[in-house]
Amino acid sequence: MAKKRPQTQAKRPQLSDDEIPVVGAREPCPCGSGRRYKACHGRAAAHAVTELVQRPFEGLPGECDWVALRELVPAATVELPLKGGLPEGVPSVTLATVLPMAWPALRRDDGSVLLGLQNDTASGDISRDLADTLQQALAAQPGTPVQGRRAPADGPRLQDLLDPEGAFEPVVHPGFEFWVPDAENATPEVAASLERANAAAIPTVKLTGVDAAYWCETPDKNHLRWVMPHPEEQLLDALARLHAAGRSSLGEGTRLVGSFRAHGLTVPVWDLPSGVGAEDVEKPAAEFAERLTAALATDAPLTPDERRARGGLTNRQVTLS
Repeated sequence: MAKKRPQTQAKRPQLSDDEIPVVGAREPCPCGSGRRYKACHGRAAAHAVTELVQRPFEGLPGECDWVALRELVPAATVELPLKGGLPEGVPSVTLATVLPMAWPALRRDDGSVLLGLQNDTASGDISRDLADTLQQALAAQPGTPVQGRRAPADGPRLQDLLDPEGAFEPVVHPGFEFWVPDAENATPEVAASLERANAAAIPTVKLTGVDAAYWCETPDKNHLRWVMPHPEEQLLDALARLHAAGRSSLGEGTRLVGSFRAHGLTVPVWDLPSGVGAEDVEKPAAEFAERLTAALATDAPLTPDERRARGGLTNRQVTLS
């Protein structure tokens, strides 16, 4: 029998992991392994795309307000300060809850940038997707909307682009007229989108006496939705203590009815009578904040009544993200 020839392996390109470019999932991996990209160096990228970041806005100034604007507030804007200042030709960068035609971002004619917050994102890290969209908008030609795309797995996050010392001060609007400087001369498509958005907007007001609390008006009753930074288990215990003691309301006719979960934070929700406006709950909310601080400092085991109250609050919790 003929001797088998010794098999030789082709020399692989000497590339570090950082130097290997992103290609299609079914294409040969550029590292030269002979495997498809998705089964080789694409594994880490695919994992980064699908892995859910529980608190995407953690570390940003105003994390609770980021969550509120992402999930609860119809129309609001915030001026965003960038690390190192604004690039030349960009007079401002503004975060907006929603943009016309659901654009992820828009570079206006004057060079300013609007970044949409409530759009669908391509990965499990909203912060990375928004940072990628922001970078595209900063480089776009004036007068150009920016479309979403899959952000590079190793791309920057908002925490890398925004000034960590900058203020985050939302301005809540009654409608979406901030989309266009001159609404009367808007294109028919933008005008139609503006009309639809205004018709669907729920009247919302940000309280001034406490952080990240938003009053809203609905046809049957009003609500207060308050995004809180405390760890969920500790917060639910504190709310249960107050609820069992009859101290969880915001005044006559109001009731703590449950909470939302959103982006790693808990959002207690109160039902308010229709006649109770935002200004009416400013003082009760500030007083509740003091009671909550005291309850959060308590580490005694829950009583039977408090455990029952906690079970009721847990059963009325809805996850938004």
